[in-house]
Amino acid sequence: MHSDIIDFIADHFKAIATQNKLDVKVKTGDVGIRTGINSSRIPDILVIDGQIWQSYRRDKSAVIEDIVMLAVEVVSPGIEQIERDYTEKAIEYQNTGISEYWIVDPSGQKITVAMLENGSYIKTVFTGDSAIASPTFPKLKITVEAILSV
Repeated sequence: MHSDIIDFIADHFKAIATQNKLDVKVKTGDVGIRTGINSSRIPDILVIDGQIWQSYRRDKSAVIEDIVMLAVEVVSPGIEQIERDYTEKAIEYQNTGISEYWIVDPSGQKITVAMLENGSYIKTVFTGDSAIASPTFPKLKITVEAILSV
């Protein structure tokens, strides 16, 4: 289920990017984000500016040092995983300057979208048939129910 949700969301992001000729790269689980001097995180999905991605491809770097537009984490079951995705990663991604962070929570049947405003995340929780609002993909038309029923 975890990987199916990741694929479903990433496929929607890629389709919107292609349809709207957005110069972005959508990556799933194989590229890290520098979150500290000696630390990085590998989000389930990340979206980065296409030109920035090309420079990393040329350098063959697997850790992004530039600002990522959007990161998505799908919460795995367990208290430790919930704490990590909702708190630890949120703080790290906020401090790194990631402007949009999705926390997809199958157990809680919700998706939290955190938007960076003046250095802090403002969180909005979406449930059921609520359409998710995404500044990175303003034409995205997808509901929590559609994502979590994969």
